[in-house]
Amino acid sequence: MKRLKIYLDTSVISHLDQQDTPEKQADTRRLWERVKAGTFDVVLSNVDFDELSKCAPQKRATLAGYLTQIQFDRVDVNADMLRIADRMVDLGILKKKSYEDCQHIAAAVASGCDAIVSWNFKHIVNYNTMQGVKAITALEGRNDLLIFTPSVLLGDEDDDD
Repeated sequence: MKRLKIYLDTSVISHLDQQDTPEKQADTRRLWERVKAGTFDVVLSNVDFDELSKCAPQKRATLAGYLTQIQFDRVDVNADMLRIADRMVDLGILKKKSYEDCQHIAAAVASGCDAIVSWNFKHIVNYNTMQGVKAITALEGRNDLLIFTPSVLLGDEDDDD
C-alpha cells in the first residue's frame, strides 16, 4: 500500500511544544511518532521555516530539535505555487492577509501531496477552504488534496474494537 504523502503546516510543528493546548499537543506528538516511524512521506516548505523563525528562541530551538527526528522533503515556493496561491485569493477562497496559508496549500497541491495536516481552523481546516481547495485542484487538473487535523489523520487508533 502506498504511503500517504502529507504536508505539515507550521501549526502542527508548533503544537509539538504548545503546553496551553495539551490535547492538541498530545495528538501532535502521537502523529510525530508515526512520522518518525516512516508511516508517511512528509513535505515541508520554506513557508514553514520562515514562520518557525519568528518563534521565541527557546521554542524555535525545541522545534528545530523535533525536525531533526524526521525525514522530509523540503520545497521552496516557486512561481507555480505562487500562481496557485494567487488564484485562491482571486477566487475568494482566502483573503490576501492569509497569503501564507495560501502558500502552504499551494505547496501541498503542487508537490502532489495527498493531504495537508493543520491545526489552523480559521483558514485551512474548515468547510469553505476545503470546498475551495477542491475547486482549485479540479481547475488546475491536480490530485485532490484532503485536509486533516492530526487527530483526524490518526483516527481512533487507541480503540481496541
